[in-house]
Amino acid sequence: MMKSKTAVQLYTLREECQADFPYVLKELKRMGWSGVQFAGYHGMEPQELAALLKELGLGTAGLHVGYKRFVEELDELIREARILGTKDLVCPSTPADLRTPEGYVEVRGVLNEAAVRLKEEGLRLSYHNHAFEFETMVEGRTALEYLLEPSPGNPVLAELDVYWVKKGGYDPLTYIAPYKQRMPIIHLKDMSRDEEQTFAEIGEGSIDFKPILEWGEANGVEWYVVEQDRCRRSPMDCVETSWVNLSRLIKEFH
Repeated sequence: MMKSKTAVQLYTLREECQADFPYVLKELKRMGWSGVQFAGYHGMEPQELAALLKELGLGTAGLHVGYKRFVEELDELIREARILGTKDLVCPSTPADLRTPEGYVEVRGVLNEAAVRLKEEGLRLSYHNHAFEFETMVEGRTALEYLLEPSPGNPVLAELDVYWVKKGGYDPLTYIAPYKQRMPIIHLKDMSRDEEQTFAEIGEGSIDFKPILEWGEANGVEWYVVEQDRCRRSPMDCVETSWVNLSRLIKEFH
C-alpha cells in the first residue's frame, strides 16, 4: 500500500516542532501520515522520540543531517539511525563555501567515503538537491549529475526533490529516470501556478504527481516524503491539504 510509504519532512513544521514536538507527531498520525523525516530533534533525545514514534505507530523516513556531521560525527549518526529505526541518512545540501567545481569534488569524495562506511553498517546515504546544484558544472556535467552519478562506483543515492528539479529548469519525471533502484526516498513538493513559482501544497500547484508516483512504485521508492519549505498559511493546515490531495492520488492506484 502506497499510503504506508507517506511521510512529512519535519522541516516544514520546524516552528511547531520547536514549540511542542509530541503534539506535532500526534497530529500527523491523526491526519493519516505513516512516517516522518527528521531535520533535527528540537531539544528531545533520539530515545525519547523513538519511544513516541513507537507509541504512535509512525515510521522514520530517514534523517536529514548537515554535511559537517558526515565529516565529524559519523559514529554518532549511525547510533541515531539505529535508535530511530531507519536505514537512511541524507545530506540535505552542500555548504555555500563548497559550491564550486573543486568544492563539489571534495563533497563527492567525503560522501562516498561516508557511504561506504554506512553500507558496512547496513545503512544508506542519499543526497537531497536544491536548484543551485544545476548552476555549477563539474567535469562536463551539472554538480548534481556529478554527485549522484548512477554508477556502481558511486554509493551515494539520490533523494531528488521534484520542486527543485523543476525550478532548475528540468522536467521532474524525465530527470528522475536514471535513478531507478537508486532512490529509496523521493521528495514531493508542488510549485505554485503564479509568477512567483513558490512552494505549494501537493495537488494545488503545477506539478503532475501521478506519473511520478507510478515511476516510484515501479523503481524502488520506499518513502514519498512531502516537504514545503515555506507556507503562505498555517504549515499544519498545508500539511493536511497535502495529505488529502496525496491520498486522493494514491486511491487512483488501487
